[in-house]
Amino acid sequence: MRVFITGIGGFVGSRLARHLLERGDRVSGTFIGPAPSLAGVELHEVDLLDREALTRAIGELDPDAIVNLAGLSSIGGSWKPAAMPNYFWVNLVGTENLLAAAAGRKVIIASSADVYGEVPAAEQPISEDRPVSPRSPYALTKAASERLAFASGHAVVARSFNMIGPGQAPEFVLPSFALQLAAIARGEAEPVLRVGNLTARRDFVHVDDGAEAYRLLAEKGEPGGVYNIATGQASSIEEILHRLMAISGVEARIEIDQEKFRKADFPLLTGDASRLQELGWERSRTLDDAVRDLWREHS
Repeated sequence: MRVFITGIGGFVGSRLARHLLERGDRVSGTFIGPAPSLAGVELHEVDLLDREALTRAIGELDPDAIVNLAGLSSIGGSWKPAAMPNYFWVNLVGTENLLAAAAGRKVIIASSADVYGEVPAAEQPISEDRPVSPRSPYALTKAASERLAFASGHAVVARSFNMIGPGQAPEFVLPSFALQLAAIARGEAEPVLRVGNLTARRDFVHVDDGAEAYRLLAEKGEPGGVYNIATGQASSIEEILHRLMAISGVEARIEIDQEKFRKADFPLLTGDASRLQELGWERSRTLDDAVRDLWREHS
């Protein structure tokens, strides 16, 4: 299978590229900024906002499927007034450009569980049939991108719950914990962890299980379909933090920092991945596996 990945140098994109190569697939993709180190991958420095360049690259490579992992993904960052226009242009207009450049080829659109909004615990795990109710600028751009995908007739929507593992940017909560603990372990910082809301419970998926899900959707996902990438289980941020501290062997005092709280943060988000499982996907890595891999990267 020939697969073209936008945002191939990112957290999920780089793991997906490696997974595809291991499966014997031909892999190409786009990046902006420093070129990622991905042996065996044909790289193109192309911005999602450059429709002509996207069209040329996709036309030359003629992939069987395109996985759109490029975009802005910080929920907290999307609330900053100066950043809001960028989220619109990159996540929404960028998706529109990619769908046009694909010229009818199958596209997997990476969406987010945050499009569901706040859902009562009694109505979780959440199925894909639930109407979306985005509550942040980021989620709004994702929900709007889904609309473009459905209208295209040749796209699959993947609603990813919280990916965890090595390679995630440090502004996200779990890598930030790992970085703080690593600095404490090296004696470079006081044994104090500054944290935001620890009570939120989320459905955490190992990034490599997520990569396998994206490949499966590229191969078998139905255009017009929506698929949750989820485990059906929820863990609190506090629980993950204590697991990370136990695995690292680092002891630290925990201090709440109100500046780290989001404007909108739901108490629980967990998903029903039955549709994905019907295609053959299975979760094969545990939460502890993900936490160990995350710590190994930063220690």
